[in-house]
Amino acid sequence: MTATAHPSPGAAAQAWTRDLAAWRIPDDILAVAPQSPWIHPVEQFLITDAPIADTPSHVRARERLADGGTVLDVGCGGGRAAFAVSPPATSVIGVDHQDGMLTAFADAAERRGLAHTEVLGDWPQVKDSTPVADAVACHHVVYNVADLTAFVTALSTHARRRVVLELPQHHPLAGMTPLWRHFWDLERPDGPTATDALAVVREAGFDAELEPWLENPATRGLQEVTPERQAEFMRIRLCLPAARQAEVADVLATLPVAPRHLATIWWDTDR
Repeated sequence: MTATAHPSPGAAAQAWTRDLAAWRIPDDILAVAPQSPWIHPVEQFLITDAPIADTPSHVRARERLADGGTVLDVGCGGGRAAFAVSPPATSVIGVDHQDGMLTAFADAAERRGLAHTEVLGDWPQVKDSTPVADAVACHHVVYNVADLTAFVTALSTHARRRVVLELPQHHPLAGMTPLWRHFWDLERPDGPTATDALAVVREAGFDAELEPWLENPATRGLQEVTPERQAEFMRIRLCLPAARQAEVADVLATLPVAPRHLATIWWDTDR
């Protein structure tokens, strides 16, 4: 159930915004970047046609979806959050600010025989042109959102039954800390965290719960990206020129591969 949502940011929301701002790349590093480091390559989000393994996030969304239900996937990428719960959902809606992501989403929906709608733009700016759904899923987006209160309030108004967020327990760029230290002698922040996100959601008036869990990389359901491409994407995010890509690959090879510590936050809307 929900309480009355209050769109004005409170102390938890203000702390969230402040902690996110600390992740800004210093101007002197950005000035020498050969291209924008804020990339989300479509190929990193493409899903396979194999069944998607269950996670706590998928379970929580499916709990409130009846046969023939609809799911809205905000920041959909290739659509993993929506297609993991289809069935029981037979209609999916994808929102993303990249055309390429929506093309991948639509193609995957067609292969699965699902009715689908795509909405191009940033959330919540496109909320008025986005249909309401039985369940709303939003995976791995909130650390890109400065005004989290407005963001989750708009998610809630679009869910008839439940909203499900999935996010790392710590900032998703925290794993790059050794790389920033190696290449730029730059230290990165610690916060915010999934617990901080929960505090913002509750402060916004929603009776949300949080479940921490450990991801099995083998069950992500995403198409593989070659190590060469991974090194290229990491080099761009580090604001480095192409001439240093081999060095980036060498450093990446020394870092341990560990499962991600994730969290699921959910709340019911029941309208």
